[in-house]
Amino acid sequence: MARPKKWRKVRCVIKNDCFGPMQIEDINNLSDEEIKNSIIMSIVEYETIRLMDYCNLTQVQCAEYMEIARTSVQKTYDSARKKIAASFIEGKILRIEGGDYKLCKGKCGKDNCCHNCEIKE
Repeated sequence: MARPKKWRKVRCVIKNDCFGPMQIEDINNLSDEEIKNSIIMSIVEYETIRLMDYCNLTQVQCAEYMEIARTSVQKTYDSARKKIAASFIEGKILRIEGGDYKLCKGKCGKDNCCHNCEIKE
């Protein structure tokens, strides 16, 4: 029997969850072909990119924040970067959705709680 996936803690669900080439006029009304050819990034992958590249956390700090192992952060980060690169290079739409995550509820008593932390927005 497979081991159950561990839920990753994320701050919130992203509001702008679809990105694409400028020639796509209405990114909110994608054709079936555009949806089929888009690249899907999980919310967990997005959160890893946000924490490491935007907030400048290390893999260890990111792992503590998300309540997962550092090796899981490394794999997730590598996967996310490959998807971003593929979207840029191949000119495909990048959609952010799904994944095994739980939203931080705040007031958890940890110094790095996403509702009272020093991580920039």
